This record gives sequence, C-alpha cells and structure tokens, in this order.
Amino acid sequence: MADQYFCKQRQRRQAVREHPVLNGIDYLEVLDADALAAGSPRQRTLLLFCIKPAPPGLTRENVEIHGGVRVTPVSVEWVINAADAADAFSAGYISAGLRDYLLELDLDQPNPGHVLVVRTDSSGDFSSYTLCLVTDDAPLTGFDPLLTEVVFSFKVECPSEFDCKQSPVCPEPVDPVPPIDYLAKDYASFRRLLLDRLSVVMPDWKERLAADIGVTLVEVMAYAGDRLSYYQDAAGSEAYLGTARRRSSIRRHARLLDYAMHDGCNARAWLCLEMEEGAANALLLREYAAGRRTRFFSRLSAQGTVIAEEEYPALVAEQRPLVFEPMFDQRLFAVHNRLQFYTWGEQQCCLPSGATRATLRDDPANRLLLRVGDVLVLEEVLGPATALAADADPLHRHAVRLTRVAPEAVVDEQGERSAGPLVEDELYAQAVVEIEWSSEDALPFPLCLSVVVEEEGVETYYPDVSLARGNVALVDYGRTITGELLPEATGDRHFRPTLAHSDITQRVALTAGAWAIDAERWVSAAAATQQDPRQALPAVELLDPDDDVWRPERDLLGSDRFDPDFVVEVAENGGATLRFGDNLFGRRPEQGVAFAASYRIGTGNRGNVGAEAIAHVLSAPGFGITGVRNPLAAVGGAAPESLEEVRQYAPQAFRRQERAVTEADYAEVAQRHPQVQRAMVRRRWTGSWHTMFVTVDRAGGLPVDQAFEHELSSFLQRYQLAGHDVEIEPPSMVSLDIAMTVCVKPNYLRSDVKLQLLQRFSRFELADGSLGYFHPDNYTFGQSVYLSRIVAAAMEVPGVRWVKVDPEANPPGRFQRWGKKANSEIEDGYLPIGRFEIARLDNDANAPESGRIEFHMEGGV
Repeated sequence: MADQYFCKQRQRRQAVREHPVLNGIDYLEVLDADALAAGSPRQRTLLLFCIKPAPPGLTRENVEIHGGVRVTPVSVEWVINAADAADAFSAGYISAGLRDYLLELDLDQPNPGHVLVVRTDSSGDFSSYTLCLVTDDAPLTGFDPLLTEVVFSFKVECPSEFDCKQSPVCPEPVDPVPPIDYLAKDYASFRRLLLDRLSVVMPDWKERLAADIGVTLVEVMAYAGDRLSYYQDAAGSEAYLGTARRRSSIRRHARLLDYAMHDGCNARAWLCLEMEEGAANALLLREYAAGRRTRFFSRLSAQGTVIAEEEYPALVAEQRPLVFEPMFDQRLFAVHNRLQFYTWGEQQCCLPSGATRATLRDDPANRLLLRVGDVLVLEEVLGPATALAADADPLHRHAVRLTRVAPEAVVDEQGERSAGPLVEDELYAQAVVEIEWSSEDALPFPLCLSVVVEEEGVETYYPDVSLARGNVALVDYGRTITGELLPEATGDRHFRPTLAHSDITQRVALTAGAWAIDAERWVSAAAATQQDPRQALPAVELLDPDDDVWRPERDLLGSDRFDPDFVVEVAENGGATLRFGDNLFGRRPEQGVAFAASYRIGTGNRGNVGAEAIAHVLSAPGFGITGVRNPLAAVGGAAPESLEEVRQYAPQAFRRQERAVTEADYAEVAQRHPQVQRAMVRRRWTGSWHTMFVTVDRAGGLPVDQAFEHELSSFLQRYQLAGHDVEIEPPSMVSLDIAMTVCVKPNYLRSDVKLQLLQRFSRFELADGSLGYFHPDNYTFGQSVYLSRIVAAAMEVPGVRWVKVDPEANPPGRFQRWGKKANSEIEDGYLPIGRFEIARLDNDANAPESGRIEFHMEGGV
C-alpha cells in the first residue's frame, strides 16, 4: 500500500466534492513496493486520484512536475486513465501486471474513471516535488485553481526514524532587541543603563534625586543585577583550574587530575625532660585529667619551668606562646636525666661518623632502665679543644632510637620497669649497658666522648665531653580545643558547619603501635620526625549523641554509606568547613544530631622553632619535672600549598607513573625511595609466575640487609603488578686493583703526599665536605672506570709532579679487577663494568678483596 499525499485544503475539497461542476485533485500515491509485483519500475508510477472523474484526453503536456534538488527536472513519459488500462496495455505502455493492478484499482473506486496514472522518467531524490495539472501554463479547465497541484515525495516508503506527519508551527512574533549596553556588569553601569532606558520609555519622568521612589527602585534593581553578575562571574571562574580563586575549588579540580593538594603540616620535636633527683618513676600522660592535657610552651618571659593551671589562660592571651603536645604517653626516670658514655679506659675517645653503637655507664645502686624503642639524644656538652661548655658545638646533637639494649630492663604486667642482670667491665669494675641503634639513625658527625686538655702545662682528663639524654618525648605543634558544640544537623546536603577557630592542625597521625615494624625492628628516630604533607589529615574528631566518633578523610570516594567520615575543607583565611557524605559515599548526619567537636589549632612552618626554644610545661601538679628543653630544632612543619603551585603541578600529575609493569617501571619506582641511588631490574620466569629481581645500589654504600629488603619491598607493594613477585638483591661488586708510580716534587715529603693521595682516593667523606674518589656514591651500575680520570685526580694533589701506570715498570703498575689477570685495561684506558656491576675500592688492608690501591713514591724528601 503506497502512502497518500493530500491537498492541504480539506474543507475546500469537501466543497468541490459537493459542487456540480468543479473538479480537483484529492490525493496522490507513489507506487514503490507494489510496483515490483505489478511489473512496473519502482517510484516512477504516480496514481493521481481526482475528486470526480478525470476529464478525458489528458496527455503528458497537461502534467508538470516541479521541485527537487539533485534530480530536476522530472519529465512525464505518459498519462492514462486507470479505466483505460486495457487499451494502454494493447498500445505497449504498461505491462500485463500493471494493467490488472490498475483495472482492479479502478473497480474499487466508488465511481470509475477517477484515477490518472502518470509515468515519470526518473524516481527523483529525497526532496519534495509538486505535481500540477495545467493547460497552456494555466490551471486545468474545470478544476478548482487551488486543487490543481499536490506536494509529494518519491521516497515516501524509504526507511525513516521520523514521523512522516508534520504539524504546522505558528511561531510567536519576536520583539525587536532593545538597543542597550550588554557590557554592563557592575552597579554603576546597571544604574546608568536603567536610567537611560527609562528616559526612552518614560520621557516625562526626569527626577534623579536619590530620595525619589523611582530612583530608589532603579538602584535596588541595579544592586540585584550587580549581585547576579558577580555570581555568574564567580561560577564561571570557579569552573576552571586556571581561574578558580577558592581553595576548595582548586582542591577539587586537582583531585580530578589525581593530584593531592595539601594544607600544610605541623612540626615535630624531641624534648628532653629532666626529673627531680630522687623522684619516683612517673608516667607522663597526654591527658592527665578530663579535658586537661599536658602542654609544652615556647620560652616565656619571667616564668619557671612548670606553669600552673590557673596561670595558663592569662599567659596564652598575653604572650601567645607556641603550644606543643606529646604524641604518646611517656615513662620518665630520674636516672635517665644524664647518661654517661663509657670509654673502656680510653681517655681520648670518639664515636666516628656513621657509628651505630656505644656503651653507657651503669650504677649498681641506681640502675638504668633502658629498653628497646627508647629514644636518646646524644649531645656534645663541652668543646673538645678547650673542655668549655661555651665551646660545645650545638650542631653535634643527634636523636637515636635504641634497637638493642644489653642488659635490657624488664617490664611487668602493669608496665613498670625493673633492672635486668648487671653487666660489668671486670678490668675496671664498672657496670655498663651496651646500646645500639639502626643505620638510619647513624651518627652524621664524629662525636667526641672524652678528651685530655693541657691547661697551663698540666693535662686534665675530661670524661664527659658528650652525654646521652634520656626521658625523650616526641611532641608536635598544636593546641587542643575540646567540647565545641556544632549546630544541629539539618539532614540534607546543605549542612556544612564551620569550626569556631581557624588554622586547624594538619598532621600525619601515629599510633603507639606504629613505632614497631615488627617484634625486632622499630621506626628510627629520624623517620619519626619526617612527614609527608600530602598524607596529613586535619586533627579533628566529632562525637555524636550515640558516642560514635566521626573522623576526617581526604575525600569520601572510598567511604560507604555506613562510614562516619567527613572532609575538612580549609578556606583561604584558614577557616575550616566540614562536609559530610550523602548516604552513598559516606554517612549523612540525621536531622537534629548535635556534634561535639574536638580539634587542634596550629600548623604550618611556624612550629619549626629552633633548638632550646621550648622551655615550659603544663602538666599534673607535683609531677617532678624540673627541666624542659628541645636540644634539636623542630622539623617537618610545612606551609599550605599555594594555589599557584597547584595550578603549575596538578596538570602534570597524571603523567607520574603510579604502577610498575616493565623492568624500567620497577627501576624508576624503586629509585623514588630516599635510600636508593639507582636500581636495575631483571624479569625471570620462576616456574609459576614472573619474578622481578630488583638489584639496588643503596645510597652511601650501605648494605642491602634484611631490614632494608623488607622496607623496600613494602615500598614497592603499592606499585606492584598483580601476578608479579619481587625480590630485592644486592649489586655485584667489582673490586679494583690499582698500582701507580708517583713522582713527588722537590721540597715535599713523600709521606705527606702519599697520605693526601690515600685520602683523595678513599671511600669516605673528606674533611672539606667533598667525597673521596672511590666513595660509593660516585659509582653506580655499569659505570666504567677510566684510567685518565684517576691520573688527573692524582695530579690535583699538591706535591705530585707526574703519575704513570706502567706494567713494565719496577714495581709494575696495575689497573685491573682484583684477583683477575690483566686484560689490556691499561692499553684500552678503561676498565669495563657490567650492567649489573658496580666498581668498588675500599682500600682496607683487612679486606683486600674489597679493592686496593698502591702508590709507589719517587722523588721528594
């Protein structure tokens, strides 16, 4: 069945149908699918249905087809009446199938002779065409002029997703745009614009006094327009990272780029607390009474060490000291105020740089109660040259966490300590305690323990040039505010209360159990003061009426609908707003819930006070503390990240690799560890899965021991690909064997020059801060050793005239691997090192297999 195209004048067609004479076009059909069955070409046979019988004698000159876009014009080949289909078949115009179809169609009409059949020369295109019945370019005689044409399409049966019926649309009239200034954006321009417009539409109103009601209304609307304009500008600005001005907007844009913007971090410091001599052992509590916390203060004028509770409010208001609070409860012992080193009878003793153990004096009558995990501060108290306290180097102070104590104090079920078995140096009948600390806390400088100083021709022995301080507590910057009541929750997403105080403390939280990695290893003292500001969270807790504690998170994307989490959004002025979940990501507080907030204030680099800056304590009365000091400067405090820094760094954050797949990925990630100088990786199939063997060149030449392997494996775990195992390996060290002949200039002592050469080619850090030529940090994987550079370094030593490495000389020169035969290294000028090998030359007579260098001196004195 073909679709029908009607003339649009439905009422006029009905009137023509009732008229005794006039005729007109009723509708038109395009034979498409039906044409195939009738043996006719598709979309080229048009059936034109007239309201009354079609006039006889119509030819193709009486039918015109207009329109089209690509296919135009469309010509008419022939025109017949459907009632004359038999004659048309006899004349050869149509096929037998079309004849039968037309005769049947004509018989189906109420009155025969109503259907005209029009054959075209083409099937047109997808645009609209108009069929007209004409006589000499005028409407056909006897036809209503408005019903002599019909609009149709040849492609009506082609598939289409749109409704073929189109409803007429009568658009509303558009008012002309008034000629106004669309650049007006503020109050003054809006006011001028409104007054100018009113002058046009109300020319008789000329009042401009501020008291006039019309002017007042104009100014009110100008104010509203100004506010709306600002809102539009602000919304547009906050929508982009490059133009946003609010800190919360910048943070959210950065989060979309996987960049963690930080709000700073508070500082940490080691405090040495001195107990009254003879005082009983005490436990320093973080909170010694309900709502009362132990606090330490920066130095105040005209104040003793201990501050009374009643003096505290006035001191804070007047002098505004920096407030520090202990991070953990701390046991204090009077015997640990001043710990003396034991030198085993040596009068001039020094702990070298890199030392990790020492010996302390013990007293059988007043035993030391040290345990693994305690922190000591090693401090130089006298100048080594003069034995005067004023000459002591304030930089020679270092905190260490004990990893071994012998004998170690015993702890009972109540946490009280008692001394272990007594250990003595039988030669001098001196009780001793051996202590050790980790390599991370290794001494960064030589520490003099005892000296002999000549005073007016008399040598005087000073045994306590340096001391160890016990009773060391870790404190961090920030003052606790408790019991602040927040407004009742509204139960919707608009509930975002603001805390009364600004400058909320940001810190990396630590728990007491976090100090111990496992039963045998502890977090070092150096690591305890290191914080990553991007891992810091606000020190805020909320308590609801059901005693549920709500805690802060960096965002709520990892929280489910039951988690009592919230986000603290810090504004530009330091104010803090709390944002809760939506019962999908994070729990939403129910309507009417009233929270009690506890939080700390004080953060940033303001807490990085210098040494000896903390001097007062507020604690429980009668506690027995007589001295408070921080021998080391507070560290770790960081200012909030600036908005400009985020704009610069956030767009590049997604480029940072946060997963390890290939060998190069694992090597790059391993080198992010602060103790890894370089890493090389090999992937091997180990039977059931792939294993990544990570070979590590540790900074400073430190050994890749079991503790470091565990630490690095934990560090790599967050980047490790599923299905990959990781093994940490030490590098393959290539020991060098070098011998050279050195000619010394006249007037130079050969021994002095040789000593300088040995220092220059040592593996240690030199007195001037430079590194020895074979310091472990100067060589890494695959770095070949060049003979010319060694000769050049030797020539830089004062007193050296010339240097040669000649295998034919007597004694012969050498430049080869230790324990291996020479392989033309001298002729080639370099010693090749493999990809997973590192050159080493320790020049240790006790371990020649670790590399050696010899200088055959000639000339000089």
